[in-house]
Amino acid sequence: MSLDGSLDRRRESQPGPGTGNGNGVVAPSLPLSYSNQRLRLNPNTDHNPDSYEDLQLEFSPLLFSSLERYLPPTMLKVSRNDKVQYMKDILGGIRLRESGIGEYRQKIISNYQPLHRELYTMHATTFFVPSFLKAINENSEESFRSIMSEPSPGVYTFEMLQPRFCELLLYEVENFEKWVHETKFRIMRPNTMNKFGAVLDDFGLETMLDKMLDDFIRPISRVFFPEVGGSTLDSHHGFVVEYGLDRDVELGFHVDDSEVTLNVCLGKQFSGGELFFRGVRCDKHVNTETQQEETLDYFHVPGHAVLHRGRHRHGARATTSGHRINLLLWCRSSVFRELKKYQKDFSSWCGECQREKKERQRLSVAATKMELLKREGESAS
Repeated sequence: MSLDGSLDRRRESQPGPGTGNGNGVVAPSLPLSYSNQRLRLNPNTDHNPDSYEDLQLEFSPLLFSSLERYLPPTMLKVSRNDKVQYMKDILGGIRLRESGIGEYRQKIISNYQPLHRELYTMHATTFFVPSFLKAINENSEESFRSIMSEPSPGVYTFEMLQPRFCELLLYEVENFEKWVHETKFRIMRPNTMNKFGAVLDDFGLETMLDKMLDDFIRPISRVFFPEVGGSTLDSHHGFVVEYGLDRDVELGFHVDDSEVTLNVCLGKQFSGGELFFRGVRCDKHVNTETQQEETLDYFHVPGHAVLHRGRHRHGARATTSGHRINLLLWCRSSVFRELKKYQKDFSSWCGECQREKKERQRLSVAATKMELLKREGESAS
């Protein structure tokens, strides 16, 4: 069961290697013994959920039956009424955050005065470098590959943003943070892993980033990431992160809450801060070992982008000097997330699923050969 529709998902922990589930919601109105329970990351397919058709519920009874498979084991043993209350608190909390985020953004937009209004509407010729625009206009795999490097399978790098655009966006973020400081406005950070940075959607850049997703990222993702919904990307979470000795220094090993992630270095002067990649994994295999061919270290270059699957495990090494700021666009597909609920094997993109499938095929072929040899021996005798 995916609860990814919540617009405030960034305040939840990111499921990543070594971080556990991280996407549970505590139900405060339940008895204390239940208060520390969290939803399962994967459904309990062996559990037969209760029926809720006879109850008058604000949400669909089928939603409760589906959600029940994600309850922690101890919650499956309680009465149906307790399960209903637990799940109502979860669903109600998500709805409250969804409505609250709109009010929060409106409060910012009504009071914050942009420094560079030209950033808030898409101006492709001044935002992007000519080579990137040419590839997008030609809109073919050949044109995309002509501007890209693929240093490791599924990781694409290319020059994307004009230096002037990077400079203006940095000024805009600094202006927003100055306004936040002067007004003592409490802002939400991009996610639980980054203590510095800002959500660009929150102060008016959502429309521009929507255009970036629709017209510039989705065409590329349609070609290179079809198996994770690249052609159906329909929403985003856009933000900047800041690294330096007086900011976040590094970022731990994790996966993103996205189908496709765009990561572009904006500047400034810095050393260190390399991205490291360690293979693509589904939820089931997120903590499995890295294969040698999956290891990649990438050095940031201002204006240059990295495009990869959200489930590509990665992190950022320490920024040893200076100040590094990156633009992140987590691109999501509601269609892919819905379909993923019904899949058990992700060998089309998960490295470990691929290896398990190949091993099953190898064993099957070996067993067939043994059976044929056995039959030939019996015939000869």
